[in-house]
Amino acid sequence: MFRSLLVVILCGLAAADISSELDRHWQLWKKMHKKVYSLQIEELGRRRVWEENLNMINVHNLETSLGLHTYELAMNHLGDLTTEEITGMLTGTVVPSDLERGPGSNSSRVNASLPTSLDWREKGLVTEVKMQGSCGSCWAFSAVGALEGQLKKSTGVLISLSPQNLVDCSIKYGNRGCNGGFMTNAFQYVIKNQGIDSDEAYPYIGKREQCKYDQQYRAANCSSYVLLQEGDEFGLKQALADIGPISVAIDASRSKFAFYRHGVYIDGRCTHKVNHGVLAVGYGRERGHDYWLVKNSWGENYGDDGYIKMARNRHNQCGIALYACYPIM
Repeated sequence: MFRSLLVVILCGLAAADISSELDRHWQLWKKMHKKVYSLQIEELGRRRVWEENLNMINVHNLETSLGLHTYELAMNHLGDLTTEEITGMLTGTVVPSDLERGPGSNSSRVNASLPTSLDWREKGLVTEVKMQGSCGSCWAFSAVGALEGQLKKSTGVLISLSPQNLVDCSIKYGNRGCNGGFMTNAFQYVIKNQGIDSDEAYPYIGKREQCKYDQQYRAANCSSYVLLQEGDEFGLKQALADIGPISVAIDASRSKFAFYRHGVYIDGRCTHKVNHGVLAVGYGRERGHDYWLVKNSWGENYGDDGYIKMARNRHNQCGIALYACYPIM
């Protein structure tokens, strides 16, 4: 991250060509997102990055209007960050080298009763969009999202669970707090710990501290988990319909992913090298394109009120079906 900041400052030194026509828009954007810079040279560098991102967004949207893309971009709170910074701060899913994949679910059967579209938000199985901040804890937010959905199905009560509990306490199960982790490791912690606290009792602070789990505030538990068949998009669809929200891992390293706004995100350059944990909460079809409805943990200013529609049935784009998993309550 220091190297990235140095690059931004060097950009500031070379920022004589920033556009004065954008001065007002820059000031409005800073005010909207409460951006404050300690040094003028840092602000010049951030302004340069912001203008480069804005230009990329405008060119992309022009191409979208010409029918070249299926989704639109928009400037958001990430506008003054480089792609390297966004990936370094806001992703953090690390697939364990010793990951064991059990039998998973049986997706070989054709289930004609699966709905053509699904949105678990409409059924009350999804909590509000959260903000992970500059902590690589996306895996924790993904895991609690799946736990929250199963808790609602089993008890009828929707409770926000604590990603901070996982950040602080699941180290011995292979997670590394703000330096990355994996959803099945989080489930394994909850199983062995016999519970996870509520978000109200164990609030999120965006950095790793000493474990403060308190059994009296336990809000949920799980007995096991299921890791779906690798790369099986139909299996993911079936699990979503039968089970509820599903934890998934994706490649979020593309700059256009960070500035997604509307439409179905189809990006042929997205890889299967996953680095970001998110929550699949539904699926559907829009303007002839199948999509997965995905809840992110980058706040409501990201995407479509915190959500993104990611391409479905396009050769497992962004690796979304490689490591789909869910807990059993």
